[in-house]
Amino acid sequence: MNYVDGFVVAVPTANRQKYEQHARDAAAVFKDHGALRVTECWGDDVPDGKVTSFPMAVKCAADETVVFSWIEWPSREVRDTGMEKVMKDPRIQPDVNPMPFDGKRLIYGGFRMVLDE
Repeated sequence: MNYVDGFVVAVPTANRQKYEQHARDAAAVFKDHGALRVTECWGDDVPDGKVTSFPMAVKCAADETVVFSWIEWPSREVRDTGMEKVMKDPRIQPDVNPMPFDGKRLIYGGFRMVLDE
């Protein structure tokens, strides 16, 4: 079964167009290095929680929007090799494709799929 990298981040709402361009540019790099699919989702109904929530997890400010995204790979092995190449790819370096958000508040992790219906 495929392997997924998941991400949650707070993006300044005013930077939506910059974020979407950043994501499109990055998606091309990930796909060139083995990713099957890159999905970006702009928060539309992301409630604040009392104990935990997406906004709390990324310390989302009033002028920011939560973004949820994932990259699907054919396997963990392809992901590990591909991600190593992605990090060295000149097209994704901060001076070429700067992150339009605070990367210190980006949450990410790799997940083995257990169900895909």
